[in-house]
Amino acid sequence: MRKQIIIAFGLVWGMLTITSACSTDDDSTDNTNDPTVQIAEVETTVSSGTWRITNYNDSGEDETSDFNGYAFSFNSDGSLVATNGTITYTGTWAVVEDDDSDDDSPDDNDIDFVISFPVDDDNDFEDLNDDWDIESYTDTTINLIDISGGNGGTDILVFERN
Repeated sequence: MRKQIIIAFGLVWGMLTITSACSTDDDSTDNTNDPTVQIAEVETTVSSGTWRITNYNDSGEDETSDFNGYAFSFNSDGSLVATNGTITYTGTWAVVEDDDSDDDSPDDNDIDFVISFPVDDDNDFEDLNDDWDIESYTDTTINLIDISGGNGGTDILVFERN
């Protein structure tokens, strides 16, 4: 009889352990749509290594060649350095949540990749100054898009890790 009680107790204990381990009401959450998590992921990804522009399309015109030879470093302090070995531009970058319903994105709560170089209006790097919508990103590529408020054209900017 004692052996049966020990076996029964063991079975009950085992079932309770399995049931609590499989509970759907644990403290873990799915953060795939959490802007804070997405921002941290993009910041970690982009602040590692150097990047180059592999596509810059300004309202239908391919202007990628304007940035040929430049390596971009997105530093963790928010500084952005672009250099081709001879010329260096220093600016800033940030990844921010944009909950502005007047934004050019169809999403009300999108994440923006903000780039700012303090250059003259006729400098090619001025074209990069914007709050770009993040279309997609991987460990080696970040695809950005901006729909111009002025002419309604679509700008595309793609960075790839060197």
